[in-house]
Amino acid sequence: MGWQLVRLWTLLVYAFMFLPVAVVVLLSFNASQFGSFPMTGFSFRWFAELAQNEAILRAFRTSIILGTLTAIISTTLGVLASLALVRYRVPGANFISTLLIAPILVPEVVLAVALLLFLNFLNVNKSFALLLAGHVIFTLPFVILVVQARLVGIRRDIEEAALSLGASPRQTFFEVTLPLMLPAVLAGALFAFTISFDDITGTLFWKPGGVETVPTQIFAMLRNSISPEINALGTVMIVMTVGLPLLGAALARSLARRRGG
Repeated sequence: MGWQLVRLWTLLVYAFMFLPVAVVVLLSFNASQFGSFPMTGFSFRWFAELAQNEAILRAFRTSIILGTLTAIISTTLGVLASLALVRYRVPGANFISTLLIAPILVPEVVLAVALLLFLNFLNVNKSFALLLAGHVIFTLPFVILVVQARLVGIRRDIEEAALSLGASPRQTFFEVTLPLMLPAVLAGALFAFTISFDDITGTLFWKPGGVETVPTQIFAMLRNSISPEINALGTVMIVMTVGLPLLGAALARSLARRRGG
């Protein structure tokens, strides 16, 4: 009886969390411009209008460019940092590792305000580079955690065997280490892209005037009125932010099985 109550409570909690999301997705296909039930019909009208909205398309381009650059920089730095901390004896490795992971422990709004105040103290104006740097700081710990977990599981003697057979350290990394840790690298990159694409708290503090990402564009649209286009845009965001990690997990499993086989 106790476990049945726990299961029921868990289902109620999940329903409370995801039912509003399901309503947004459902109303994005409503033929009427008024979000009400019962729906007057099924239509892709709002997705078509979304594709013709230049402000939203511009925000999508900005988010994709920002997310891609964030993923590239965070993944590169995360792989290098993980290799240094796991494979080499670095003085103060525990302190450095804690410092790199610290942005996860600090609330994002505190991190955003602190970085903004620090740059104001240095008389540095807001820019796209600042926005990119903020996203890298926030996503880098996720990449490091994922890559380190994979790197710890790779046996050191495999790399030593390649070195003993005449491979250079560079060849050993690109032909032995990197293929073995590739699932974690891809997963970390997808995590970084998804977190950057979906971020709004830090972006509101760091973005320069005239630059809008998809989350900040939705926030700006909600100030005026609740348009059905917002539901359609929310559905696209849900598909991207949920679909990309699932795709990354499936790809990582597939690569891991192939490497294992």
